[in-house]
Order: sequence, then structure tokens, then C-alpha cells
Amino acid sequence: MPVVDLLELPAAASPRTPLIGLDLGEKTIGVAVSDPARMIASPLELIRKTKFTADAERLFQLVDSRDVGGVVIGLPVNMDGSEGPRAQSARAFARNLLRLREIAIALWDERLSTAAVQRMMVAEQDLTRARRAELVDKTAAAWILQGALDRLGTLSQEKE
Repeated sequence: MPVVDLLELPAAASPRTPLIGLDLGEKTIGVAVSDPARMIASPLELIRKTKFTADAERLFQLVDSRDVGGVVIGLPVNMDGSEGPRAQSARAFARNLLRLREIAIALWDERLSTAAVQRMMVAEQDLTRARRAELVDKTAAAWILQGALDRLGTLSQEKE
């Protein structure tokens, strides 16, 4: 199964199952999960990167424990729409996951997600810098997943 377009994800994923969203950082992977109706994304976990196989194993444990139907991976596109090394790395991560297991995976433009989450945390919450750093990646994963869910929700409304 190849990486699918976001709009093809609902057909590729098992129906009425949650989706997982990933924010791939250099040292961590932020993980978020949706509800089975795919309306609301919530931060779930921060995976500290070690080796790809161990990281993928932890991710698949989360997929299995929550009966996840598909994965949305944040694609760090440059502001001009071009793709640099981080976007290529996200695409490679998706391909490598698919080599280990067949699961529906889509990429979603994550431009400015981390910056938006950091601004939100500074403005709305009384968090120390250390606590913000701990929360930002999994919250950014929720931001990415929520954007994808909102797009899919808009699509389903357009079809009605």
C-alpha cells in the first residue's frame, strides 16, 4: 500500500476507527489520536527517538492498543511550498513504516504547527519553558491531526 492522499485516507482506513497523528521532530515523535468518529484530536504521547525499529514498534503498540485505522504524518513543507530535507525525511519515515506493516498513511502539510502551538502555550497557559518543551511535540501532533480531520470533515459536508 502506498502513502495515500489525505482525501483518500477515509476509504483506505478501517471505518469508525481512530486516526493517529505524528509530528516528527529530530529527537522526538509527537503522537496524537482522534476519537473513532474522527472529529477531535488529542495529544497522546511523546516518543523519544532511538532507532527506527524501536520507534516503529512503540508506534505500532499504540496503533494496536487503540484499534487505529490510519496514520496522518505531518509534512514540513517550506513556506514557499517546496519540500526540503525534513519533508523528505517525513516521506522516508512513512515508506519505512509501510515496509514493516500495511497501514493507511497520509501526509498533511504541517507548516507553522509547532510555532502556533508554542504561541498558544505561551499566551494561554502558565507553563514553564521546560514543561512547554515537553508538551509541544505531542500538542503539535494534535494540531496536525486536527487540521487533517477538519479538512476531511469539510469534504464530507461538501458531499452531503
